[in-house]
Amino acid sequence: MIALLCGVVLIVLLGPWALAGALSYGRIHDVDSAPDRDVTIVLGAQVLPSGQPSAYLRGRLDVAANLYRTGKTKVILVSGDNREIHYNEPKAMKRYLIRRGVPAGRIVEDPAGLDTYDTCVRARRIFGVDQAIMVTQDYHEIRTVATCRMTGLDATGSPDRSQHRDEVWWKGWIREFGARGKMVMDVVSQRDPILGKPDDGVTKALKGS
Repeated sequence: MIALLCGVVLIVLLGPWALAGALSYGRIHDVDSAPDRDVTIVLGAQVLPSGQPSAYLRGRLDVAANLYRTGKTKVILVSGDNREIHYNEPKAMKRYLIRRGVPAGRIVEDPAGLDTYDTCVRARRIFGVDQAIMVTQDYHEIRTVATCRMTGLDATGSPDRSQHRDEVWWKGWIREFGARGKMVMDVVSQRDPILGKPDDGVTKALKGS
């Protein structure tokens, strides 16, 4: 009985981990070797009370800015949390990218990217994105690419590797065990995120490129 329980626990924990690894295999590249994609999607993270992106979010945005500067991408979709009037991740992300030299007309805001699954689904169903480079931290990139692929978005990834492997980094890595299980549940249940009307912001930004 104990052996059976241990086997079940291993399947529950490691099954989603293996699935994410298989779906993202060969699709994660640093900026120099990333395949060209019209659209790059940056997943949101904490914005400080000052309105500035946190270190982890700055790392993601720096990667996206490099993708734009090197001609790997044309438009950046910044996807994050704007549920509260005084907290707006996409707005802070856009301001930072503009300071890094990305034209405002090449940046599109998604204010309802509340988690990885929501961002992937909304990119395809609301913004009409079929292919994209996903940008997030290295430990999160595998799940991000896998989630997007399972929801119909042809995704590759360019991770931020600039963060030190400190306590915060390791907490994020450990969190992946539970988060990858949630990934499977979200995809199987086909949970609807906040949707709303289609947004042609990405299409317009591409036409202006």
